[in-house]
Amino acid sequence: MDMLWNGWGDPAKAAPLPESVTGLLRDLLGVKPRTTPALGLEDIRPPATTAGPSALEALAEAVGGAEHVRTDDESRIRHTRGKSTPDLLRIRAGDITDVPQAVVLPGSHDEVLAVLRACAAHGLAVVPFGGGTSVVGGLAPQRSAFIALDLRRMNGLLDLDPVSRTVVLQPGLRAPEAEALLAERGFTLGHFPQSFEWATIGGFAAARSSGQASAGYGRFDEMVLGLTLATPEGTLETGRAPRSAAGPDLRQLILGSEGAFGIITSVTVRIRPLPETRVYEGWRFASFEEGAAALRRLAQDGPRPTVLRLSDETETLIGLAQPESIGGDLSQSAAGCLAIAGYEGTAEDTAQRRQQAAAVLSACGGTLVGAEPGERWAHGRFSAPYLRDALLDVGAFAETLETAAFWSRIPDLYSAVRTALTDTLTEAGTPPLVMCHISHVYENGASLYFTVVSAQGEDPVAHWEPAKHAANEAVLAAGGTISHHHGVGTDHRDWYVREAGRLGISALRAVKRRLDPEGLLNPGVLLPTD
Repeated sequence: MDMLWNGWGDPAKAAPLPESVTGLLRDLLGVKPRTTPALGLEDIRPPATTAGPSALEALAEAVGGAEHVRTDDESRIRHTRGKSTPDLLRIRAGDITDVPQAVVLPGSHDEVLAVLRACAAHGLAVVPFGGGTSVVGGLAPQRSAFIALDLRRMNGLLDLDPVSRTVVLQPGLRAPEAEALLAERGFTLGHFPQSFEWATIGGFAAARSSGQASAGYGRFDEMVLGLTLATPEGTLETGRAPRSAAGPDLRQLILGSEGAFGIITSVTVRIRPLPETRVYEGWRFASFEEGAAALRRLAQDGPRPTVLRLSDETETLIGLAQPESIGGDLSQSAAGCLAIAGYEGTAEDTAQRRQQAAAVLSACGGTLVGAEPGERWAHGRFSAPYLRDALLDVGAFAETLETAAFWSRIPDLYSAVRTALTDTLTEAGTPPLVMCHISHVYENGASLYFTVVSAQGEDPVAHWEPAKHAANEAVLAAGGTISHHHGVGTDHRDWYVREAGRLGISALRAVKRRLDPEGLLNPGVLLPTD
């Protein structure tokens, strides 16, 4: 089975930016063209694997043959780190210090257990690998001797219960393939994060993913009804009913555990009938504050659209809400804040919710600008990662971060993070463009998603670290969570420790010691190593 390359971070895949965008970057941010070309895959040579013949033979035996254990350069490089901007920049510079010693492809739950036994016997750590789309250091363990456990062979639909509207999926199934299999049977997950094209079912669960239609379908962790986990100590099965009062919900230990407690080998999720119709439209508000108040009204009192998001003034002006038109209309007509409302379901239900939501949005100061902005957003909803590659090519630094808070704290959180990023990067000599949108709404709060663009500086990775640190500090100080849907990884770990508290982290450490006594599973990710 060939190794797939998800297109993000490959300089050869980046489409050239239009002159309107490069001119904006040059004039507004002082971005200068790169002086050295990015290295391609063919230019990078990792060090020889340190996994000895006996270890490789044991791994091959565990997964049914040597063809499922890869030690070639390309396979190992493609499984190095994730897809954050620092990850991409390090690869472009030829830094592959976090390269796995081998890539192992199990085909079943029992083979995963056998791989864990083999790794324990030979002192190899294990990093589960789905779509490789982590942007928080979730694939960069604090061990040099580790394997990437690629789950792509475990990519089936195991069972579908149309009466209960549940489906059992394997972890290596990519989201588009899952949607295609479900559509054949008249169903959908309704889970469409920006990583949709490449992320996997197991990754969604392991990182508590949230999709762009979460207002209507919910977060992925809300969809999960059951999980199977392979650990060095055996198998953990959870979820025999839709809800239970039989003790604490063990699913919650697995959801968001990022491979630190075990390898997810199957996920049972609820499904919904395919919508008859999908309609997306744009609304304009005079200010971010006014638009946020409108979104809160819908989130709390209804009717809640399936998709509901709001760009601030800067993001609206630049056009990031509609990636294909970035930089195209820097005029007064683009002033204010653009909201996207989307409705999915039966034709009758969609029409009714649109009408009722329109009355609320209008009463809150919104102006309907028609279907065109909504349809453009829907068409380009997965485009931003490819745009980032093009920005890196011309010397711009582009990164994202996100958080969430209760509604009453949203204004201060928004201001604090923007100020932290702007002040830190300006002091470093690269004043940034900081944009934000409300990406997910709840009855009690919302998620803020920030995009930062600046000149790269002499050392782009080192240049970004103080800004990221300042933003994380601002998030906690303003009452936000360190991650709403990107996860913890290694990048957020130290702030997660503070957010969870000493006793909470001690409890999670105890769980890890019981399930993974040798500390083989994604060491240093989510929890500090002992």
